[in-house]
Amino acid sequence: MRDARVAGLLLAAGEGSRLGRPKALVEYAGERLVDRGVRLLAEGGCHPVVVVLGAATVQVRGAVTVRNPDWASGMGSSLRAGLAALPAQAEAVVVALVDQPLIGPGAVRALIGSGAGLAVATYGGRRRNPVLIARTHFAGVAELAVGDVGARAYLKAHPELVTEVPCDGHGDPSDIDTPADLDRLLPRS
Repeated sequence: MRDARVAGLLLAAGEGSRLGRPKALVEYAGERLVDRGVRLLAEGGCHPVVVVLGAATVQVRGAVTVRNPDWASGMGSSLRAGLAALPAQAEAVVVALVDQPLIGPGAVRALIGSGAGLAVATYGGRRRNPVLIARTHFAGVAELAVGDVGARAYLKAHPELVTEVPCDGHGDPSDIDTPADLDRLLPRS
């Protein structure tokens, strides 16, 4: 995907049931997670950035927001809504999750720079997020994105197409699912 138009897609629709509030609204190091995710994608080289919202409606600067009316059905519907909202000139998209505040823009740049049509960031050899999906795969990804499964089902069904991109030096993929996770990941002074 070198020199292609790559959009960013931030999935931020969930209610954060175990956290007790929508993750998009959570503040981490003085910044809402949704704003941090938009910045991650933009600084990584994505344009435009599309944010899928659902449980919470928030104003987000520097991004196009899309509401997923079926957000409660899981991440799959948010991924489908986001893919459908991407502009026609986007040849690929980097998909990130709102609850991983320690991933840096270098991971996004590494995925884009891989030149792959399907690329997944790895940390310690384990597949995590973000992922890059070329437009030729949008329909297939959307078809298999059901329930609380995003692109993982498509990637698993087509291992020969997936490029793993080591991103160990570009952050930590830990996510925030509970108040204990948030406390554990907060920066200490």
